[in-house]
Amino acid sequence: MIQRPAPLPFMKMHGLGNDFVVLDLREGEVVVTPALARAVGDRQRGVGFDQLATIHADAEADACLVFWNADGSKAGACGNATRCIARHLMDDTGATKLRLRTERGLLTVRDAGEGMTAVNMGDPILDWREIPLSEDVDIDALPIDGAPLATGMGNPHCTFFVDDVKGVDLATFGPAHEHHPLFPQRTNVQIAHVTGPDRLRMRVWERGAGITLASGSSSCAVAVAAHRRGLVGRSVTIDLDGGTIHIDWRDDGVWMTGPTAHVFDGVLTPDWLEANS
Repeated sequence: MIQRPAPLPFMKMHGLGNDFVVLDLREGEVVVTPALARAVGDRQRGVGFDQLATIHADAEADACLVFWNADGSKAGACGNATRCIARHLMDDTGATKLRLRTERGLLTVRDAGEGMTAVNMGDPILDWREIPLSEDVDIDALPIDGAPLATGMGNPHCTFFVDDVKGVDLATFGPAHEHHPLFPQRTNVQIAHVTGPDRLRMRVWERGAGITLASGSSSCAVAVAAHRRGLVGRSVTIDLDGGTIHIDWRDDGVWMTGPTAHVFDGVLTPDWLEANS
Protein backbone atom coordinates (compact mmCIF):
# COMPACT_ATOMS: atom_id res chain seq x y z
CA MET A 1 0.00 0.00 0.00
CA ILE A 2 1.38 3.39 -1.00
CA GLN A 3 1.55 5.75 1.96
CA ARG A 4 -0.16 9.08 1.44
CA PRO A 5 1.90 12.21 2.14
CA ALA A 6 1.42 13.85 5.52
CA PRO A 7 0.09 17.43 5.75
CA LEU A 8 2.92 19.88 5.13
CA PRO A 9 2.97 23.09 7.19
CA PHE A 10 4.30 26.27 5.58
CA MET A 11 4.82 29.94 6.39
CA LYS A 12 4.02 32.83 4.06
CA MET A 13 6.44 35.76 4.42
CA HIS A 14 7.52 38.82 2.51
CA GLY A 15 10.20 41.47 2.48
CA LEU A 16 8.99 44.67 0.77
CA GLY A 17 6.37 42.65 -1.12
CA ASN A 18 8.97 40.14 -2.36
CA ASP A 19 6.97 37.12 -1.18
CA PHE A 20 7.96 33.63 -0.11
CA VAL A 21 6.59 30.30 0.94
CA VAL A 22 8.87 28.84 3.62
CA LEU A 23 9.05 25.14 4.50
CA ASP A 24 10.84 24.18 7.71
CA LEU A 25 12.33 20.79 6.84
CA ARG A 26 14.82 20.53 9.72
CA GLU A 27 12.95 17.52 11.04
CA GLY A 28 11.12 16.42 7.93
CA GLU A 29 11.65 13.97 5.10
CA VAL A 30 10.01 16.01 2.35
CA VAL A 31 11.94 16.20 -0.90
CA VAL A 32 11.24 19.37 -2.88
CA THR A 33 11.27 18.81 -6.63
CA PRO A 34 11.00 21.36 -9.45
CA ALA A 35 7.44 20.12 -10.06
CA LEU A 36 6.45 20.64 -6.43
CA ALA A 37 8.06 24.10 -6.37
CA ARG A 38 6.11 25.11 -9.49
CA ALA A 39 2.87 23.76 -8.02
CA VAL A 40 3.27 25.61 -4.72
CA GLY A 41 4.22 28.75 -6.65
CA ASP A 42 1.05 28.71 -8.76
CA ARG A 43 -0.94 31.72 -7.53
CA GLN A 44 -4.24 30.23 -8.70
CA ARG A 45 -3.90 26.53 -7.83
CA GLY A 46 -1.21 26.63 -5.14
CA VAL A 47 -0.10 29.25 -2.63
CA GLY A 48 1.95 31.59 -4.82
CA PHE A 49 5.37 33.08 -4.27
CA ASP A 50 8.31 34.82 -5.90
CA GLN A 51 10.60 32.24 -4.25
CA LEU A 52 10.19 29.08 -2.21
CA ALA A 53 12.67 28.73 0.68
CA THR A 54 13.37 25.54 2.60
CA ILE A 55 15.08 25.41 6.01
CA HIS A 56 17.43 22.52 6.76
CA ALA A 57 19.57 21.53 9.73
CA ASP A 58 23.28 22.34 9.45
CA ALA A 59 26.15 21.13 11.63
CA GLU A 60 28.12 24.39 11.40
CA ALA A 61 25.41 27.05 11.00
CA ASP A 62 22.13 27.90 12.69
CA ALA A 63 20.35 26.59 9.59
CA CYS A 64 20.85 25.96 5.88
CA LEU A 65 18.55 27.64 3.35
CA VAL A 66 17.73 26.49 -0.18
CA PHE A 67 15.82 28.71 -2.63
CA TRP A 68 13.56 27.89 -5.59
CA ASN A 69 12.07 30.22 -8.20
CA ALA A 70 8.43 30.09 -9.28
CA ASP A 71 9.39 28.29 -12.50
CA GLY A 72 10.96 25.43 -10.52
CA SER A 73 14.58 26.50 -11.06
CA LYS A 74 17.02 26.99 -8.17
CA ALA A 75 18.07 30.47 -7.00
CA GLY A 76 21.60 30.84 -5.67
CA ALA A 77 20.70 33.64 -3.26
CA CYS A 78 17.61 35.36 -1.91
CA GLY A 79 18.43 38.20 0.44
CA ASN A 80 14.89 39.12 1.44
CA ALA A 81 13.94 35.50 2.18
CA THR A 82 17.14 35.13 4.20
CA ARG A 83 16.16 38.16 6.29
CA CYS A 84 12.58 36.90 6.74
CA ILE A 85 13.67 33.46 7.90
CA ALA A 86 16.34 34.93 10.15
CA ARG A 87 13.75 37.14 11.81
CA HIS A 88 11.54 34.08 12.39
CA LEU A 89 14.44 32.10 13.87
CA MET A 90 15.57 35.01 16.06
CA ASP A 91 12.03 35.53 17.36
CA ASP A 92 11.85 31.79 18.10
CA THR A 93 15.18 31.55 19.93
CA GLY A 94 15.78 35.04 21.32
CA ALA A 95 19.06 35.27 19.39
CA THR A 96 20.14 38.61 17.93
CA LYS A 97 22.73 37.20 15.53
CA LEU A 98 22.72 34.11 13.31
CA ARG A 99 24.83 32.37 10.70
CA LEU A 100 22.85 30.87 7.84
CA ARG A 101 24.29 28.68 5.12
CA THR A 102 23.18 29.28 1.54
CA GLU A 103 24.70 28.45 -1.83
CA ARG A 104 26.33 31.88 -1.45
CA GLY A 105 28.19 30.62 1.65
CA LEU A 106 27.78 31.33 5.36
CA LEU A 107 25.86 34.58 5.80
CA THR A 108 25.75 36.64 9.00
CA VAL A 109 22.34 38.06 9.95
CA ARG A 110 21.71 40.54 12.76
CA ASP A 111 18.77 42.18 14.48
CA ALA A 112 19.22 45.81 13.38
CA GLY A 113 16.67 47.20 15.87
CA GLU A 114 13.31 48.89 15.31
CA GLY A 115 11.98 45.77 13.59
CA MET A 116 14.72 45.78 10.94
CA THR A 117 16.86 42.80 9.98
CA ALA A 118 20.31 43.07 8.38
CA VAL A 119 22.15 40.41 6.38
CA ASN A 120 25.69 40.41 5.05
CA MET A 121 25.33 39.11 1.49
CA GLY A 122 29.10 38.77 1.06
CA ASP A 123 31.48 40.44 -1.34
CA PRO A 124 30.22 41.16 -4.85
CA ILE A 125 31.52 38.87 -7.58
CA LEU A 126 33.33 40.97 -10.19
CA ASP A 127 35.13 38.30 -12.21
CA TRP A 128 33.39 37.54 -15.52
CA ARG A 129 33.95 33.78 -15.14
CA GLU A 130 32.31 33.65 -11.73
CA ILE A 131 29.31 35.93 -12.37
CA PRO A 132 29.17 34.00 -14.80
CA LEU A 133 29.39 35.49 -18.29
CA SER A 134 29.92 33.51 -21.46
CA GLU A 135 32.99 35.53 -22.52
CA ASP A 136 35.56 38.01 -21.26
CA VAL A 137 34.01 41.47 -21.66
CA ASP A 138 34.04 44.74 -19.72
CA ILE A 139 31.63 44.05 -16.84
CA ASP A 140 31.28 47.81 -16.22
CA ALA A 141 29.94 48.41 -19.74
CA LEU A 142 28.63 45.22 -21.30
CA PRO A 143 28.37 45.12 -25.12
CA ILE A 144 24.58 45.43 -24.87
CA ASP A 145 22.52 48.46 -25.86
CA GLY A 146 22.51 50.72 -22.80
CA ALA A 147 25.96 49.52 -21.60
CA PRO A 148 24.67 47.77 -18.45
CA LEU A 149 26.92 46.46 -15.67
CA ALA A 150 27.25 42.81 -14.63
CA THR A 151 27.55 41.80 -10.98
CA GLY A 152 27.40 38.50 -9.13
CA MET A 153 25.68 38.37 -5.74
CA GLY A 154 24.98 34.64 -5.63
CA ASN A 155 22.80 35.23 -8.68
CA PRO A 156 23.94 36.91 -11.92
CA HIS A 157 22.72 40.51 -12.31
CA CYS A 158 22.52 42.90 -15.24
CA THR A 159 21.95 46.53 -14.21
CA PHE A 160 20.80 49.32 -16.55
CA PHE A 161 20.85 52.97 -15.49
CA VAL A 162 18.07 54.85 -17.26
CA ASP A 163 16.52 58.31 -17.20
CA ASP A 164 13.29 57.11 -15.56
CA VAL A 165 12.39 53.54 -14.59
CA LYS A 166 8.72 54.28 -15.27
CA GLY A 167 9.54 54.90 -18.91
CA VAL A 168 10.72 51.30 -19.44
CA ASP A 169 8.29 48.47 -20.25
CA LEU A 170 9.86 46.01 -17.83
CA ALA A 171 7.50 43.20 -18.84
CA THR A 172 9.14 43.23 -22.28
CA PHE A 173 12.58 44.54 -21.35
CA GLY A 174 13.18 42.03 -18.55
CA PRO A 175 12.74 38.71 -20.37
CA ALA A 176 14.54 40.01 -23.44
CA HIS A 177 17.69 40.48 -21.34
CA GLU A 178 17.21 37.60 -18.88
CA HIS A 179 18.05 35.22 -21.73
CA HIS A 180 20.88 37.25 -23.31
CA PRO A 181 23.67 34.98 -24.64
CA LEU A 182 26.23 36.72 -22.41
CA PHE A 183 24.50 35.13 -19.39
CA PRO A 184 24.67 31.32 -19.67
CA GLN A 185 22.68 30.87 -16.45
CA ARG A 186 20.22 33.67 -17.32
CA THR A 187 20.25 36.84 -15.25
CA ASN A 188 18.23 39.09 -13.00
CA VAL A 189 17.60 42.40 -14.77
CA GLN A 190 17.43 45.73 -12.96
CA ILE A 191 16.62 49.22 -14.15
CA ALA A 192 17.50 52.16 -11.91
CA HIS A 193 17.95 55.90 -11.80
CA VAL A 194 19.37 58.34 -9.26
CA THR A 195 16.77 60.31 -7.28
CA GLY A 196 19.03 62.16 -4.84
CA PRO A 197 22.35 61.98 -3.00
CA ASP A 198 23.01 58.26 -2.35
CA ARG A 199 19.42 57.39 -3.25
CA LEU A 200 18.17 55.27 -6.16
CA ARG A 201 14.82 54.23 -7.63
CA MET A 202 14.90 50.66 -8.91
CA ARG A 203 12.69 48.04 -10.54
CA VAL A 204 13.56 44.40 -11.09
CA TRP A 205 12.86 41.42 -13.33
CA GLU A 206 14.01 38.21 -11.62
CA ARG A 207 15.08 35.18 -13.61
CA GLY A 208 12.56 32.42 -13.10
CA ALA A 209 10.04 34.72 -11.39
CA GLY A 210 9.41 37.80 -13.57
CA ILE A 211 8.61 41.25 -12.22
CA THR A 212 8.80 41.34 -8.44
CA LEU A 213 8.12 44.17 -6.00
CA ALA A 214 11.62 43.85 -4.57
CA SER A 215 14.74 41.68 -4.71
CA GLY A 216 17.46 41.60 -2.09
CA SER A 217 20.36 40.32 -4.18
CA SER A 218 19.29 42.66 -7.00
CA SER A 219 19.29 45.63 -4.60
CA CYS A 220 22.83 44.75 -3.54
CA ALA A 221 23.91 44.43 -7.17
CA VAL A 222 22.39 47.79 -8.12
CA ALA A 223 24.08 49.56 -5.19
CA VAL A 224 27.45 48.03 -6.12
CA ALA A 225 26.97 48.88 -9.81
CA ALA A 226 25.92 52.46 -9.05
CA HIS A 227 29.02 53.01 -6.93
CA ARG A 228 31.26 51.50 -9.59
CA ARG A 229 29.78 53.96 -12.09
CA GLY A 230 30.38 56.87 -9.70
CA LEU A 231 26.69 57.67 -9.18
CA VAL A 232 26.52 57.12 -5.41
CA GLY A 233 28.67 56.35 -2.40
CA ARG A 234 28.95 52.95 -0.76
CA SER A 235 25.94 53.46 1.54
CA VAL A 236 22.73 53.74 -0.46
CA THR A 237 18.97 53.92 0.06
CA ILE A 238 16.96 52.18 -2.65
CA ASP A 239 13.25 52.70 -3.31
CA LEU A 240 11.62 49.69 -4.97
CA ASP A 241 8.06 49.03 -6.06
CA GLY A 242 7.43 47.33 -2.70
CA GLY A 243 9.24 49.71 -0.34
CA THR A 244 12.62 50.98 0.76
CA ILE A 245 15.80 49.11 1.66
CA HIS A 246 19.27 50.21 2.72
CA ILE A 247 22.47 48.80 1.22
CA ASP A 248 25.92 49.38 2.72
CA TRP A 249 28.95 48.03 0.81
CA ARG A 250 31.49 47.59 3.60
CA ASP A 251 34.94 46.02 3.73
CA ASP A 252 33.45 42.75 5.01
CA GLY A 253 30.69 42.51 2.39
CA VAL A 254 27.45 44.05 1.19
CA TRP A 255 25.01 44.56 4.06
CA MET A 256 21.29 44.84 3.39
CA THR A 257 18.89 46.16 6.03
CA GLY A 258 15.11 46.33 5.83
CA PRO A 259 11.75 45.18 7.20
CA THR A 260 10.24 41.70 7.10
CA ALA A 261 6.74 40.30 7.54
CA HIS A 262 5.43 36.89 8.61
CA VAL A 263 1.97 37.00 7.03
CA PHE A 264 0.31 33.69 7.85
CA ASP A 265 0.82 29.98 8.46
CA GLY A 266 -0.89 27.26 6.46
CA VAL A 267 -0.89 23.57 5.62
CA LEU A 268 -0.58 21.87 2.25
CA THR A 269 -3.11 19.05 2.37
CA PRO A 270 -2.35 15.37 1.67
CA ASP A 271 -4.75 15.38 -1.30
CA TRP A 272 -3.04 18.40 -2.86
CA LEU A 273 0.45 17.03 -2.23
CA GLU A 274 -0.50 13.66 -3.72
CA ALA A 275 -1.84 15.37 -6.85
CA ASN A 276 1.22 17.59 -7.24
CA SER A 277 4.15 15.44 -6.15
